[in-house]
Amino acid sequence: MTNLDVEILLFDGFDELDAVGPYEVLDNGAAVGADVDVSLVTLEERVLVEASHGLRVEPDGTLGEPDLLLVPGGGWSSGEGGVRRVVDEGRLPPAVAERHDAGATVASVCTGAMILAEAGILDGRPATTHHVALEDLADAGAAVREARGVDDGDVLTAGGVTAGIDLALWILEREFGEEVAAQVAREMEHERRGEIVR
Repeated sequence: MTNLDVEILLFDGFDELDAVGPYEVLDNGAAVGADVDVSLVTLEERVLVEASHGLRVEPDGTLGEPDLLLVPGGGWSSGEGGVRRVVDEGRLPPAVAERHDAGATVASVCTGAMILAEAGILDGRPATTHHVALEDLADAGAAVREARGVDDGDVLTAGGVTAGIDLALWILEREFGEEVAAQVAREMEHERRGEIVR
């Protein structure tokens, strides 16, 4: 792949680290030579998005046609806000499904997997999410794997919160080689743990 265009899809109530962790990993990948562009986007034009812990983020633009679309989690287990709200509203999951149908690889961190499930992308496919939502993910039709991350080709899912860092490092390794991922992990002083299962 010559260039990997990654968009991280933000919504009110997303978990900060689910989005910012992968963003930093991928941006650091570009700094060490990976041909990757990463941006923070929203479904509709927004000035600011407020995350689950109150961080306010100015997105780069609106959802386009990325090579890889990453969906963070947040707010599922509380029963309100975040993922729970966007699933109930029903606009965001079809937009994710459209990108997948058009050929984008789709990834999720934490309970972002519930958005992928609502989009119909995980039916019968191996996937993981935060441990508090594993049963919900199974009920939604996924073949749940209790793993740090799952790579099913055009669909990748990560467990809770910090697992998104490991998933992003795996994306760098998968697309640009082990040395690129190792350089970024060293730069970030992150010790990769768990396994991304296939």
